[in-house]
Amino acid sequence: MSSAANCIFCKIVKGDIPCLKLIETPKTLAFMDIQPTASGHALIIPKHHGAMLHNIPDDYLQELLPVAKKIAIASGLDVNDPNTVGYNILQNNGRIAHQVVDHVHVHLIPKRDQATGLGVGWPSDAGAAERVKELHAELLKKLGDDAAKM
Repeated sequence: MSSAANCIFCKIVKGDIPCLKLIETPKTLAFMDIQPTASGHALIIPKHHGAMLHNIPDDYLQELLPVAKKIAIASGLDVNDPNTVGYNILQNNGRIAHQVVDHVHVHLIPKRDQATGLGVGWPSDAGAAERVKELHAELLKKLGDDAAKM
């Protein structure tokens, strides 16, 4: 895991490494991905260093999706026909989940046709219904009062 001192995204936040900046607030920075999966691929990061979502204070997470939404609209991805254009919002946590940079980041990946952008498979376990019910009960216990508040 990287530390803030050697994290490429922290160096971008500090201005040590240039970026193609889109939006900057006191807690968030959005910029173009220089290894895009599709034209218009952008990254939105909290300015607080943390490798995984649960490492980031809530107040640094609050702007990530609203900023992604602004960029999606500015990119012309806010069409009313989901058959002609779309986008993926992607956030990975850990190497096993395909995270490469150990700093929380959200990808906004435009999808303008089947050949470009992110390809996603979704294997499912048809026999998982009972296990899902058991996991649901277990999670509700662990969430406690938070389950009712959200």
